[in-house]
Amino acid sequence: MRIGNADAANGERPGLEEAERVELTVDAVAPGGHCVARHDGQVVFVRHALPGERVVAEVTELHRGFARADAVEVLTASADRVEPPCPYAKPGRCGGCDLQHVAPAAQLAWKTDVVREQLTRLGGLTDAELDALAVRVEPLPGGPLGWRSRVRYAVDAAGRAGLLKHRSHEVVPIDRCLIAHPAIQELPVLGPARWPDAEAVETVASTGGDVHVATVTEGVPTGVSGPRTVREVAAGRNWQVPAAGFWQVHPAAADTLVGAVVDLLDPQPGESAWDLYGGAGLFAAALAGRVGDARVTLVEASEQGVTAARENLADLPRVEVVAARVETALARRRVTGPVDLVVLDPPRSGAGAPVVRDIAAARPRAVAYVACDPAAFARDVRTFAGLGWRLAALRGFDLFPMTQHVELVGLLLPSG
Repeated sequence: MRIGNADAANGERPGLEEAERVELTVDAVAPGGHCVARHDGQVVFVRHALPGERVVAEVTELHRGFARADAVEVLTASADRVEPPCPYAKPGRCGGCDLQHVAPAAQLAWKTDVVREQLTRLGGLTDAELDALAVRVEPLPGGPLGWRSRVRYAVDAAGRAGLLKHRSHEVVPIDRCLIAHPAIQELPVLGPARWPDAEAVETVASTGGDVHVATVTEGVPTGVSGPRTVREVAAGRNWQVPAAGFWQVHPAAADTLVGAVVDLLDPQPGESAWDLYGGAGLFAAALAGRVGDARVTLVEASEQGVTAARENLADLPRVEVVAARVETALARRRVTGPVDLVVLDPPRSGAGAPVVRDIAAARPRAVAYVACDPAAFARDVRTFAGLGWRLAALRGFDLFPMTQHVELVGLLLPSG
């Protein structure tokens, strides 16, 4: 390990080296839980830091044009810095939480800044447009700890369960995960070696009160404790979903997102709707409750999701469940217009230009876009803008406290 100095032989600074420690003044936040700094003109993305701080950072990765580093010593601290509540949320340890060193209110500001930056750089929005949207990230009930209702623990070679280091497959054995739901924290999963034949342990604590534990070997569940199908409560309904299937991990997330979508779309009786990437049917059910006898079409590719949607929405005969990839269903006209409302809830990679073009071509009155990645959302917003649509409203939600992740719900309207 070396502490960087100017090269004595020629007076020029040599390039950074892995494990080298350098003093840095930290600048703005960046996506991925980092802040930006510069060392002799080279960009360094620093974790465990805050804007305005002076830190000693240890280089962890080198790439063409930039480096990654961890702040291992804080020389000048930000007023927003706090002691991480978890002893594992530190450089070289668990990588699950990015922002435990940041005060809760400052975490919301951090995420708001990231959303604004992505919409400016990738979405093409101006500062004036962002100011008009009043972009901000809102907290959910319950506080920053004890919220995560689905946790997958990795298992090390000694059979101990833990979590992974940042950008690594190395397992860090832990004795407690503080962001895990209390019912998960109480499970006898962590501690002494107890999983010699497993590669992972998956845990669920549902909003309906079910607790599920499954060991995983070679990608296949090999031992299960608790129900394989768990109860969830959201949007005024009871849901039965596979424990291994998708459901929002924050207990308040489903109701929060449904409320935002319905509020932004304002569905009216008689309006038809599409729920794209519809999963178990959370948004389709909410729309069906507002549009009366009008048709609601849910499109989902996952076999588990399709089965869950058909079972959970069986009492809503005007909801049609289409088992297909969204891009295929639109391109091959398995779902057709006219349509008034669209809920678009794509995976982290976003909807993509072909899906956006097909939605715009159907000429709905409004689109509610639910996004878990600001960058993908911003790219799709730019595509919508090129087709004559505008981002008319935007809400951000802190569905994942202590991490760098943020959820967005945007309202897109035809510009004309």
